[in-house]
Amino acid sequence: MIRVSIAANVTSFITAATAENIKSSHNKQRLKLISGTSNPSLAKEIACYLGIEDVSLVSKRFADGELYVQIQQSIRGCDVFLIQPTCAPVNDSLMELMIMVDACKRASARQVTSVIPYYGYARADRKTAGRESITAKLSANLLVASGVDRVLAMDLHSAQIQGYFDIPCDHIYGSPVLIDYLSTKNLDEIVVVSPDVGGVARARAFAKKMKDAPLAIIDKRRAAHNIAESLTVIGDVKDKTAILIDDMIDTGGTICAGAELLRKEGAKRVIACASHAVFSPPAYTRLSTKGLFEEVVVTNSIPVPKSQYFPQLKVLSVANMLGEAIWRIHEESSISSMFR
Repeated sequence: MIRVSIAANVTSFITAATAENIKSSHNKQRLKLISGTSNPSLAKEIACYLGIEDVSLVSKRFADGELYVQIQQSIRGCDVFLIQPTCAPVNDSLMELMIMVDACKRASARQVTSVIPYYGYARADRKTAGRESITAKLSANLLVASGVDRVLAMDLHSAQIQGYFDIPCDHIYGSPVLIDYLSTKNLDEIVVVSPDVGGVARARAFAKKMKDAPLAIIDKRRAAHNIAESLTVIGDVKDKTAILIDDMIDTGGTICAGAELLRKEGAKRVIACASHAVFSPPAYTRLSTKGLFEEVVVTNSIPVPKSQYFPQLKVLSVANMLGEAIWRIHEESSISSMFR
């Protein structure tokens, strides 16, 4: 039996008709799902939504640290979807993904799609100083060279990264899952806040979906990597519920500095929302500070270990959304219509 609803946060574009289409499809036998080691629990949920079993994979290391991958059943002539966020350890996750792609191509898969819920190295998407590498482009080149046919990514750090792939790249967003959850909380006097100028487009799109909520911007200056200093709030947040929206939370410096400033400016509640819970130290200590956030809402694009959970944390599943996108790629139908 197909479990259509995996969690309470079932997004509005997941319909009973979709589930029935999956159940009755004659092409489902050609759809294969394979998980790497970086987020197997998410892959299991996606397989559950699609009503299929994920393909077994052997992934191990030799004594010198080299990775070894072997697919445990035939995938000849199949559409193969590899579930692998390139999260920590980033280099191992990326290398394992490329080896998986190579294994699939050598096993005569018809088409190989890398499903990358979180795309590592994305923050270095342009040169900001001399003699820097653009690792977002380099990673894309490596994946294309490995033989992957297309990429399905979620909430890339910047939209231009889509163009770094010389193959089709479908870009989906975690915002419907976050918005569905927030809509159940009956929040009033909402203002959507961008933690920096670079995130204004993301915050504006989020605010529009939140019934055209007003927008505020935190003017921030960054002294060094992972060190942020928030200065002023542009917009009215006094006595409002401030929703801080970003694509990721890494060390928590930016989002926590923003929350402190919003509290000083009179915001009655502060809720942080982000698709990717990177949670590098000291994120746990910063985010769990009592009285700073009413809630920190993230998705399971990256697995959050139980040791990193704190009372204000809420982790939402994006499995249904990714499963729907995978099905539409397999059926060669529109993905953009999911978000209209």
